[in-house]
Amino acid sequence: MSKREPPTEVEQADSQMDLSHLRRESRTALELAVVAMAPSELVDRLATSAGLLEALVELPTNSAPVIALVPKLVTRTRRALEEWQKWHHEHLEGKIPRG
Repeated sequence: MSKREPPTEVEQADSQMDLSHLRRESRTALELAVVAMAPSELVDRLATSAGLLEALVELPTNSAPVIALVPKLVTRTRRALEEWQKWHHEHLEGKIPRG
């Protein structure tokens, strides 16, 4: 049985950059969802993702909480962002006057 090699510095940097981008994207989506008065369940999912990503970014990438939480959190965050984009498209696209 072979064990997975620890990530290289480049892989860690890429992973950290991906998490940072996902964190910014989820925070922005959360702010927009709040202003747009999106359904509370959707706002809650975005808030949970944004908050956890905010907390995890402060920890070392090889720490136990990061290793344990990140895979499922990334999946949940992407799902919440997709739901936000769908809701935004269905309820707001074309309805907001352009200046």
